[in-house]
Amino acid sequence: MSPSKLLFTPGPLNTTNGVKSAMLCDMGSRDAEFLGIVREIRRQLLEIGGADEAFECVLLQGSGTYVLESVISSAIPRDGRLLVLVNGAYGRRIRDIAKVHGIETEALELAENRKFTAEMVRDQLAALPGTTHVAAVHCETTTGILNPIEEIGPIVRNAGAVYFVDAMSSFGAVEIDLKTAPIDFLVSSANKCIQGVPGFGFVLARRERLLECRGRARTLSLDLYAQWAAGEADGEFRFTPPVQVLLAFHQALREFNAEGGVRGRGARYRSNHVALMRGMRELGFETYLAPEDASHIITTFRYPANPQFKYEALYRKLSEWGFIIYPGKLSDEPTFRIGTIGALYPRNIEALVEKIGLVLEEMGVDVPIMRR
Repeated sequence: MSPSKLLFTPGPLNTTNGVKSAMLCDMGSRDAEFLGIVREIRRQLLEIGGADEAFECVLLQGSGTYVLESVISSAIPRDGRLLVLVNGAYGRRIRDIAKVHGIETEALELAENRKFTAEMVRDQLAALPGTTHVAAVHCETTTGILNPIEEIGPIVRNAGAVYFVDAMSSFGAVEIDLKTAPIDFLVSSANKCIQGVPGFGFVLARRERLLECRGRARTLSLDLYAQWAAGEADGEFRFTPPVQVLLAFHQALREFNAEGGVRGRGARYRSNHVALMRGMRELGFETYLAPEDASHIITTFRYPANPQFKYEALYRKLSEWGFIIYPGKLSDEPTFRIGTIGALYPRNIEALVEKIGLVLEEMGVDVPIMRR
């Protein structure tokens, strides 16, 4: 097995030795200790989201996309109508999930470097009477843009619609207060800012809306209401839970709290982002997003204009040195992405930037910092 590499991605991402070690335990899925851990995870996730007694937490096996599909296919009735706010690949994925399930779906689409405003959503809802549900992505990891979900929420509520938020890449590092933000279903996963490993996702759901899901599910295994009801009845998952993944997440929560929760974790990620921006600008790179629209989760960089630049060669050389970055996901421009979340620190970012500079020099790409 090759040695671990530093993952500058939006997830899966680097985990600590403590999180990895927590998976070295075998435990029965019906064991009282394990069920107690699951209860504690659910409680802490509600706390991180600033939820009050009006909310429930539901855990489901699978990736974040599985959990999104659970919410979409369970919460929207057969005669429902969904509006999806799309400014990247993950908004498009929500739209595609809905269409697969035969849900009447409209999309309000923006360029991938533009974020939504409350006014845009208000105008679109006025033009689409009968819309019952609205879905938005908080941090759209196609670019790293941060959509203003709190500002959009009151517009959705005033229209009488149910509000879904994909907070996959933001939950745990960006403040979200469910007591004040009118979100009905918020979705995230284990392997993002809480720094667990892949294997399950979770929904923070307004109980009133969750109860409406009973009998609506279009699938057996992704029935959101049935999963919640099973957990409430005996604490168990309906089907085999990812035991070791949950144990790892329980340890990740301990470390998250020790770091200072959302504020502490977010502060480190912001420090990573500052180090990245400083170093990449010195190398002459331009960001795809305007600074005021960007998050501290992942950053998209344009390719240099120099034809000597080859992303594949950059990726390959960095990987050989133990650094993994992400290709771009834009539909109209060549870019690549660098994540600043996970068990990473500014020193790791500075080491990455140094290696990128060396590769550019080898390629013959003009680097301003090298000229000084």
